[in-house]
Amino acid sequence: MTAKSKTTRAKVQKLKKQTKFIFVSGGVISGIGKGITSASIGAILQSRGLKIAPVKVDMYLNQDAGTIRPQEHGEVFVTDDGMETDQDLGHYERFIDRPLNKINYVTTGQIYGEVLRKERAFEYDGEDVEAIPHVTDEIIRRFMLAAKNADIVLVELGGTVGEYQNAIFFEATRIMKLKHPDDILHIHVAYLPVPSYLGEMKSKPVQQSVRMLNSMGIEPDIIVGRAETIIDDKRKERIALFCNVDKKAVFSNPDVKSIYEIPVILEEQNAGDIILEKLKMKPRKRDMKEWRSFVKKIKAVKKDLNIAVVGKYFGTGKFELADSYVSVIESLKHAAWANKHGIKLTWIDSLKVENEGAKKILVGFDGIVVPGGFGKRGTEGMIQTVEYARKNKIPYLGLCYGMQMATIEFARNVAKLKNANTTEVDDETKHPVIHIMPDQEKKLLVRDYGASMRLGSWDCVLRKGSQAESLYKQRRIAERHRHRYEVNNKYRAVLEKAGLVFSGTSPDGKLAEIIELPGHPFFMGSQFHPEYKSRPLRPHPLFFGFMKAVAKGKK
Repeated sequence: MTAKSKTTRAKVQKLKKQTKFIFVSGGVISGIGKGITSASIGAILQSRGLKIAPVKVDMYLNQDAGTIRPQEHGEVFVTDDGMETDQDLGHYERFIDRPLNKINYVTTGQIYGEVLRKERAFEYDGEDVEAIPHVTDEIIRRFMLAAKNADIVLVELGGTVGEYQNAIFFEATRIMKLKHPDDILHIHVAYLPVPSYLGEMKSKPVQQSVRMLNSMGIEPDIIVGRAETIIDDKRKERIALFCNVDKKAVFSNPDVKSIYEIPVILEEQNAGDIILEKLKMKPRKRDMKEWRSFVKKIKAVKKDLNIAVVGKYFGTGKFELADSYVSVIESLKHAAWANKHGIKLTWIDSLKVENEGAKKILVGFDGIVVPGGFGKRGTEGMIQTVEYARKNKIPYLGLCYGMQMATIEFARNVAKLKNANTTEVDDETKHPVIHIMPDQEKKLLVRDYGASMRLGSWDCVLRKGSQAESLYKQRRIAERHRHRYEVNNKYRAVLEKAGLVFSGTSPDGKLAEIIELPGHPFFMGSQFHPEYKSRPLRPHPLFFGFMKAVAKGKK
């Protein structure tokens, strides 16, 4: 091995003395709540004054989540620096109330891409490049990037233990534990089913899952049992005995009405104290008063506001999932609770509106949201939805594609621009009120799809005296974007003359960012995605204003 390689290896293996690492894995089934568990642990540790750096590892070979269908992987969450990530980063941001970036997101594609780049650049000095140590070294290096200025790096390992594609990541954690046993903690989240024909909670699936971990040389320090109800002492004792953990380190994580209850539930089991103890860190006082007060407020709300979310990514086979719009849904909840109301959400496929009519499908809703999307399918249903909300004075919020659909509907039915459309749907439309951004058109011509949209945080200037300004209470804002198409400036004057207000634009005035309709209880659309920045304790201004109008209309 050359001197350069030895130096590189030494840097990879050296941990900052003050930084600890927690790895969270999942077992038995996918989708059991590793992300919420990780986010909750982050909130608990942060309440003790520790700086937490969450990291999500996705095991696919994609460079990022941007090109994956929402029905396949759920929502694409975008960070300030434009990284298209897994939806769990949204949960992390909401629970620890801190913006994250590309350092906090890792995929197998990123790891192998960097290893191959180094090999081509002769950075391995002629060594034969192997999974161990070169791939594991790169994985550890990525974890170390997140450790800068952090007390604890909290890494969620995607997928389920036993899947072949994540084995190399587990191997990297085993190596880290071997070299730094006091600085590494492994938490395993696994499912305890209650078969209806038995009526008894079964712990065998957890035991089998832990044995898979053991076969990879990993012994979990803490086990979080996911189940429909609280895990009883008998089950905890069996898990402790057969999985070789302390009984006090077996935590119960039951189904709850609100995910924001989980930090409180885990803290009631002394999760924070036990984690610090196992990491050989000094005890720290916790301060979760604000969070507890928030959870108490959630439980106190009684009157529900009936909201329709009309989108195009709910269906997956015979099932309907809300994962495609997680941040939208959570943002609506934050805003409803802040207005002292509960919320009842109904997911509606825009194709259903298109086929059966808005009047039949949307009657009785207190507010309507049309979230982001791409492509032609279901767009006429979205436009019908906008028209129904506008004419019937129902509070409406359009997000990205929802703003574009609102602009098209207004152009057609108010400004009388017959058959106005977006060139994304009809590239020969006579009135392209929405068209592709010039730089984006060049990218699509060469099939440059990955991470090439207008992404990340961009500044926006609000019109003085507008509803947008009154909600934000400032003139200049920064919001996160993810789009290729925009309002065609050639049509802005005619739309404004007809009554549509462009209340937010890019600082140079060239890009329309927010539209609103005066005289309507609430009719707004944003080209950006405000849902990415809403927080449980700090609802986003646009969502808050929307829900306030909904509550007023309900009253």
